[in-house]
Amino acid sequence: MSVTDRPRFAPDWLALREGADADARATELLGPLRRRLDADRSWPGAVLVVRDLGCGTGSMGRWLVPRLRGPQHWVLHDHDAALLGLAAARLPRTGADGSRVTVATRRGDIGRLTAEELSGTGLVTASALLDLLTRAEVDRLAAACAGAGCPALLALSVAGRVELTPADPLDAAIGGAFNDHQRRLDDGRRLLGPDAVAAARELFAGRGMTVRTHSSPWRLGGAGDSALTAEWLRGWVGAAREQRPDLAPRATAYLRRRLEACEAGELRVVVHHHDLLALPAPVGGPA
Repeated sequence: MSVTDRPRFAPDWLALREGADADARATELLGPLRRRLDADRSWPGAVLVVRDLGCGTGSMGRWLVPRLRGPQHWVLHDHDAALLGLAAARLPRTGADGSRVTVATRRGDIGRLTAEELSGTGLVTASALLDLLTRAEVDRLAAACAGAGCPALLALSVAGRVELTPADPLDAAIGGAFNDHQRRLDDGRRLLGPDAVAAARELFAGRGMTVRTHSSPWRLGGAGDSALTAEWLRGWVGAAREQRPDLAPRATAYLRRRLEACEAGELRVVVHHHDLLALPAPVGGPA
């Protein structure tokens, strides 16, 4: 089964998390990215081609387009035709300086992109994707980006660490089972889960790219976050229970306690992620 054949996320969940994703993204990586993109443009007004892998409804594009200067052409990749339609329709049509933005869609396997396919691409980006890949798939992506001389901005990969306040005696068991679920064998593919950023750092650096990472945590709490926090809790505990059926009775009671605290506005959650920027060596010198 390819990366894009697997079921992806429902539009309602993607919409629910978009605000938290936007708040979490590591703006600290934008400076070095912008400097590199500006240096790479061969002439004033050159169009920056951006490929958004596993774009979903296009939240990464909605966040990044207004933060980049100059004309942009976004190529949105996903397996789901309905999501591609939503993403294309909602992509901003002007960049940071008012320059024009155009869009195209590609439906297919994002796990097998090559340097040849990335020829002419100025940036590869993705959000909440790395942890769904295998080590071999990340290595192929690193090889393609390095071969094409193309930077990569890969955001919001799970870090395997969650902080809940107030604490509960079952927090560690649920968190450990969830992390094991993220590393599961999925139709013969061993997913990286919370090991994704460390693997990507190693693999992109091994291809001669300069890699920077930065934390990008969700910080959830209060009435404004209650719907997202509750849905995240259901998914987090559900995955842990699937991984460890022996936890089921305790996990059910745990989820009930946590949802009650969430509804009462008493629960605070930090879900840790990392963003990664990989820059190829510029022509004539190191990155």
